[in-house]
Amino acid sequence: MNDLVLIAFPSEAQAEEVRTRILALQKKYLIEVGDAVIAVRDAKGHVKLNQMVSLTGSGASNGAMWGLITGALFAMPAVGVAAGAAVGAVELAAAALPGVAATAGAVHGLLADVGIPDAEMREQARALKPGEAGLFLLIRKMTADRVLADLAGVGGRVVRTSFDAATEKALRAALAEHVAATS
Repeated sequence: MNDLVLIAFPSEAQAEEVRTRILALQKKYLIEVGDAVIAVRDAKGHVKLNQMVSLTGSGASNGAMWGLITGALFAMPAVGVAAGAAVGAVELAAAALPGVAATAGAVHGLLADVGIPDAEMREQARALKPGEAGLFLLIRKMTADRVLADLAGVGGRVVRTSFDAATEKALRAALAEHVAATS
């Protein structure tokens, strides 16, 4: 079962520092993260998402692979790779632009949106104050006591979780230790 967490931080740098810590814990097999995205709300209220993985790059890779296959069928693999990479990158980049109608590229981009849906993150990021950054985590599984012990003292404010009540309370307490230590 996946859990979704949103923690607000005063700055993007702090959110990035915590994301880096979480990803280091993943390398130690203490947590399995399906997605870790930083949302930054500017002074005008606009939300910018900093994804963990560039979808444009993966689109180019997928396009290159299909282009190679198509090119091999028609005895022009180099042309197929170049054309496929360009089309894959353009489709995903176009899908990320606001206001793009349901074109083939937009549909492809929506299907390629892995992890937490962008629209959901943008909606939830409205709870952030202007200038704040939020760290969205899609947690597949974790060793809660070890992860929370590592997060003690990083600061942040829990905006939303889908944890059970006990785990959410423990997360809030771990983050509150930072507040108590600086007061």
